[in-house]
Amino acid sequence: MALISKKKLSYPIKLALREYLHNYDRETVLPVSYRDLTYFSGAFPLLDRHGNDTLWETVFYEPQTLRELSEGLAQVYALLKTDGDLSFTDHLLADRIDYCRFGNSRPFRVRIVNRLNDNYDYFYVKTADASRVYGLELEHLLSPNRLSYLVSGDTLVEEHIAGIPGDDFIRTRMPQMQFNQVRIAKEFVKFNERCFARLLGDMRSYNYVIVVTPDLEAEQYRVRAIDFDQQSYEGRKTMYLPQYFKDNLAVIQMCSRFLKAEAIRQYQTEERVLMLRRVRLERYRLKALMDCMRREELAPPEKIAQLKAELNLHHQTIAFNRCRTMGDIVRQNLKLVLDLPNKLE
Repeated sequence: MALISKKKLSYPIKLALREYLHNYDRETVLPVSYRDLTYFSGAFPLLDRHGNDTLWETVFYEPQTLRELSEGLAQVYALLKTDGDLSFTDHLLADRIDYCRFGNSRPFRVRIVNRLNDNYDYFYVKTADASRVYGLELEHLLSPNRLSYLVSGDTLVEEHIAGIPGDDFIRTRMPQMQFNQVRIAKEFVKFNERCFARLLGDMRSYNYVIVVTPDLEAEQYRVRAIDFDQQSYEGRKTMYLPQYFKDNLAVIQMCSRFLKAEAIRQYQTEERVLMLRRVRLERYRLKALMDCMRREELAPPEKIAQLKAELNLHHQTIAFNRCRTMGDIVRQNLKLVLDLPNKLE
């Protein structure tokens, strides 16, 4: 089973990546920064509907600070969702701010309520780590999922990705088996393939969600990553294959029961073809991203050396010997997995 190493190092966003973000409308000036949210007066544990600790805390602020933050956070939501159209912000209210002390990013989660109909949505405010930004952008370009996020200085704002948390799905739904096991097994195979191709690590069950969509005669499923901190950081190859995490064992066992080897190879090929089509569609943008990433320091040298060796063994090649950075390794792995000899030059 895959084991996470000690806490991940944080890497700042450098000029080349910031220029990329500016060119593709990912960078803007935000009225509220991550630092602004850290000046809370106190906090209390946030419990779920069953009274269990969620590991989040609801924080509170002085009245004047809260009024200013609420107005600014409504504007941040408008920038994220409506490209800065502030005409909707008068009836938007940031009615709750939660904080998580665990994890690399120590995120704030903001609940925005529409006072016209009491509908609510969430978004996250985090520190802008370069690994996380590369992870978000690769997800946007190479997966079937489009992502909205913004960067401002050392602040990162991400949209909420709706779905059933993987650990909740495994704990509460799998024992009941009131879902199409073959379809969820198929989607996990595809998810596993996407993570490995672009080297997204640490996809334990609480770092992805299951999206359920009603279809003609049954439900369709999609497995979506929600945490991108471990984009090409670890040295162990197994860190990039969700199938090796103990948390996911129940899903892996289900895949073994319901999918034959031929079906697994078919679904892997299907996902590679879809990724290849996305690469062709976003060829120039992906190359611009890879050019930035290849010049970045995104992991300690010993992790880079270990991953190079393990991927050489996996692919039966020596091509990774030429890689100097994690960006080089991601590019080379994409070329080999998707058969892209010249698409990222």
